[in-house]
Amino acid sequence: MAIVEVVVPQLSESVAEATLLNWYKKPGEAVKRDENLIDIETDKVVLEVPAPSAGVIIEILCEDGATVVAGQLLAKIDTEASAGATPTEVKPAQTAAAPASQAPAPAAAGSHADGSVAMPAAAKMMAENKLSADQIAGSGKDGRITKGDVIGTLNAPASTPAPSAKPASAPAPAAKPVSLLPEVKAPLDPSTLMEGRPEQRVPMSRLRARVAERLVQSQQTNAILTTFNEVNMKPVMDLRNKYKDKFEKEHGAKLGFMGFFVKAAVAALKKYPVLNASVDGNDIVYHGYFDIGIAVGSPRGLVVPIIRNADQLSIADIEMKISEFGQKAKDGKLTLDDLTGGTFSISNGGVFGSMLSTPIINPPQSAILGIHATKERAVVENGEIVIRPMNYLAMSYDHRIIDGREAVLGLVAMKEALEDPARLLLEL
Repeated sequence: MAIVEVVVPQLSESVAEATLLNWYKKPGEAVKRDENLIDIETDKVVLEVPAPSAGVIIEILCEDGATVVAGQLLAKIDTEASAGATPTEVKPAQTAAAPASQAPAPAAAGSHADGSVAMPAAAKMMAENKLSADQIAGSGKDGRITKGDVIGTLNAPASTPAPSAKPASAPAPAAKPVSLLPEVKAPLDPSTLMEGRPEQRVPMSRLRARVAERLVQSQQTNAILTTFNEVNMKPVMDLRNKYKDKFEKEHGAKLGFMGFFVKAAVAALKKYPVLNASVDGNDIVYHGYFDIGIAVGSPRGLVVPIIRNADQLSIADIEMKISEFGQKAKDGKLTLDDLTGGTFSISNGGVFGSMLSTPIINPPQSAILGIHATKERAVVENGEIVIRPMNYLAMSYDHRIIDGREAVLGLVAMKEALEDPARLLLEL
């Protein structure tokens, strides 16, 4: 017997622990080298843990939902065994965060003895809600019942019969070093929320919990103040309408507005470096580079991928990078490197129709720009009332190191650059 251990991969410096999401194999099943065995969620991404060697899983030491740390033993693979010939010493999965040296926890009352019927977390929820396996159609590998299947059944209207069993899911995709996978959500029929007084309790994902923690930290540790201004978007819109077709043909990316906002922000940060700085204890750290975070909504929640060295990129480069981030967020392919760092952030609530907001600073940064929906409004120019496409800008800043003067002038610099885009090319 040649045993190979499966352990939690190295996590980033800022991540202390992670949560096991879903095993794709069970004891006794054969695995191929580099085949994905389990998804592990951190507060930023979901890591796929590949099999270090081909063989048969003979022991799983941590079940779905367990809290683990880097280097912790998860499972053992016998590289010489055959599928189905599981050794007698194979142990059932332990409860969350239990060290490998402890005895495995007993199964929840009423759970099924056959581990192939329901995943551990699902079996526990089934026992608590007095559900049997024949009431739930398993969507997991080999028809196994997942926690999402149980939640979906509980949320289904009472008159709706249990769906017929689904075929086994497709094999797990090829292993990748790091990925940000979409958060799986149980189906919810909105009409059920209108009947009676129902409630649904769903635990936060690690990403959502981390976002909540950082936002509260930002509010508690920063002296946040927000300054506002308005910008006439007509010059940018005219420039975009004139060149968007040629731009897309030349660069293979659509010419949007975010490229202009990023370049305008960088121009302002160069003039007022404290907007690009951060606080470290009693020190102010001035950054000699411009890594701009772009807030993006993903299936798992809000993420902020970083456009590095934005000052060295053209508008075309920025637009292509934003397009790449948008697609990666949609597909769940953002990496730890994509999300790490940043000296200033931009949040675009306008894509959802927001007219005005006060964005919260993303620690350890000291400022963030919020942009909103562009709407035609009546404004006064040269003593006359005219119609212009106007956008309200909001910049929140840490008043501990940024005075109102720098914040207001910085936002004015962004406004001036957007209302005269030639400034961005001439660096004026």
